Amino acid sequence: MKYNLRNLEKNVFTIFKKIGCNENDAKTVTEILLSAELRGIPSHGIIRIKDYLLLWAGNRIKTQPNIRIVHSTPTTAVVDGDSGFGMVVAKKAMEIAIEKSQQNFTGMVAVKNSNHYGIAGYYSMMALKHDMIGISMTNGNPLVIPTNSIDRFLGTNPIAVAIPANKEPPFVADFATTPIARGKLELAEKKGEKVEFGLVQDKHGNPSQDPSILKHGGGILPLGGDITHGGHKGFCLSSIVDIFSSVLSGASFGPFVPPQVAYLPLNQNAPGNGLGHFFTAMRIDAFQPAKDFKNYMDLWIQTFKKARPIEGIDMITIPGEPEREFEKKLSKEGITVNDKVLEELENTLEKLSIKSPF
Repeated sequence: MKYNLRNLEKNVFTIFKKIGCNENDAKTVTEILLSAELRGIPSHGIIRIKDYLLLWAGNRIKTQPNIRIVHSTPTTAVVDGDSGFGMVVAKKAMEIAIEKSQQNFTGMVAVKNSNHYGIAGYYSMMALKHDMIGISMTNGNPLVIPTNSIDRFLGTNPIAVAIPANKEPPFVADFATTPIARGKLELAEKKGEKVEFGLVQDKHGNPSQDPSILKHGGGILPLGGDITHGGHKGFCLSSIVDIFSSVLSGASFGPFVPPQVAYLPLNQNAPGNGLGHFFTAMRIDAFQPAKDFKNYMDLWIQTFKKARPIEGIDMITIPGEPEREFEKKLSKEGITVNDKVLEELENTLEKLSIKSPF
């Protein structure tokens, strides 16, 4: 079903207000969920609301968290998210990183005791208007199999880097350290589609095309897949994100990250404290005048746009371009929500005795 952006925004906001979020926090969660939809990443949009509601109902997400800095230096901080909505915790943490960068040229914030924070790119892009480079990353519940293993030890662990330019749009790289996200597997399952080989494997380590494989003991492969195609490098990238997001802050790491779905129990003996994130904001003028850098960044983008495409491709795409095109289009045309996604959300609302705004 297709929704006008403003109507969908109102409906989602209403849900989070009804479960006890204050107005600002409900607005933050809504804005970030719809940002995912607008940027063509529905795996991190409306489909996630059902999971968040069930985690809230299971007392695993707080609507009124006491988000606080528990360690601080002029350029760094550790933030305890108090089991709040990941979007609310992450936005606050990135604001702290930006504030530290304004004062001391660079700000870095590690987060513990948080939850799923939506699309990583939202937070890195917060730095752009301040003439800063923004970096955002998060670990996630273990769905990903280290190279040559059959055990799920890592999350999809995304990285996002946003870099401002002058006349050109900003460079925004927002990607998981796996070839597919859990939400995209879920969408493929709902559509009755198979996935390509090289994305997932079954519980015995065999290649699979089954998007429901996670329910049967299988897992997602690291970026690259097997060693022949560089899967060990994807394992390295995912491990770096996990360490920055958890070991620095004291959050749970790897196989101990709390599941972001209510039907999986918490590991009461897990080390660390909840899901973790990591953010960096760097002032460009710590290196050179911001105007000079942004002009040079324009030249970088223009140069790479001139790379000759292969047959059948019109032009080379710079990171961030596809998402901007989706945003322009969907802002005008509206957002289509998969019927099964909407049905599951409404069933969840009914189960929790929450009147559906849809």
